[in-house]
Amino acid sequence: MEIKGTPEQHGYWMPAEWESHSQCWMGWPERFDNWRDNAVHAQRVFSKVATAISNFEPVTVCASPAQWTNARSQLPPNIRVVEMSMNDSWFRDTGPTFVVNKSASGAQNLAGIDWNFNSWGGIDDGCYKDWTLDVRVARKILEIEKVFRFPHSMILEGGSIHVDGEGTCLTTEECLLNKNRNPDMTKEQIEDNLKKYLGVRKIIWLPRGLFGDDDTNGHIDNMCCFVKPGVVLLSWTNDKSDLQYERSIEALSVLSNTTDANGRKLEVIKLHIPGPLYMTDEEAAGVIQDGEAKPREPGTRLAASYVNFYIANGGIITPQFGDEKWDNEAVRVLKETFPDYEVVKIEGAREIVLGGGNIHCITQQQPAIK
Repeated sequence: MEIKGTPEQHGYWMPAEWESHSQCWMGWPERFDNWRDNAVHAQRVFSKVATAISNFEPVTVCASPAQWTNARSQLPPNIRVVEMSMNDSWFRDTGPTFVVNKSASGAQNLAGIDWNFNSWGGIDDGCYKDWTLDVRVARKILEIEKVFRFPHSMILEGGSIHVDGEGTCLTTEECLLNKNRNPDMTKEQIEDNLKKYLGVRKIIWLPRGLFGDDDTNGHIDNMCCFVKPGVVLLSWTNDKSDLQYERSIEALSVLSNTTDANGRKLEVIKLHIPGPLYMTDEEAAGVIQDGEAKPREPGTRLAASYVNFYIANGGIITPQFGDEKWDNEAVRVLKETFPDYEVVKIEGAREIVLGGGNIHCITQQQPAIK
């Protein structure tokens, strides 16, 4: 079901995350060299996330043959569990980027972009040395759903882009211009490909992502996201001694001095980060370090951000890190920002960030077609 040419040539574009979904896709964690204590804590939180989302829209969780029975036993019956091999469970980055178009009759069609993937940086800089299973995840999902596929040789992860559905894309130079992704492509070439594949007309480049987000080299979904056209949430800190402060100020300057694809000035809502939070000795000791995955060292600053939430059909699924002050503040800001949505708190989301991401990173929305 491969389509020749680019999505743009066939009239496809990437919808905003707040547009209606037919379902959400997730993977099931099991890597003992990334998730502590054989992933039992991470699996419990992944189950919480999947269950919360399933109250708003259908959810499919993909689990390896060795983990299918375990995943099925931990998830409620209304969640579909599909057997699928994978290297790890970051479906925002390994799953397809779904796009839609509109036929002459007005009906919509669905397709998916199957980007190339190199474990966030390849053999030297990536998070694990073997990603041969992950590179097939997007194609498998599209075949399960019998959805048209646009293959692309450019290396790109879904967490590195965020769109408003009206022609604007947010990303970071720190990630997309990193030489461990597409060293032979210029900024202009990367931008041109984003426009052709996402159906956008303008790219807003933030210089850097969240401080400490070394696994992904600064994915945008930890730093900034659209909440509606013309409005973004930005990871923020009031602490001038925090190394994140400079990055937030830098991003605010860019966002305050640009417009979206339709000429609107952007409204920036600040969403304070937790902590700072650091990996404990106990947490690091629970990870079996065998040299196949990126080391998890005690004292490492965790890339924790409340921007890393998921927008479901009528629900905001948001991480809580055990930092009461900023957990509560994040919920307040999100309720104010999304007055028509139910904000659902996921306690224990620290377990996900220990592995290198959060709720947005482990989910991938499939748009509903009208």
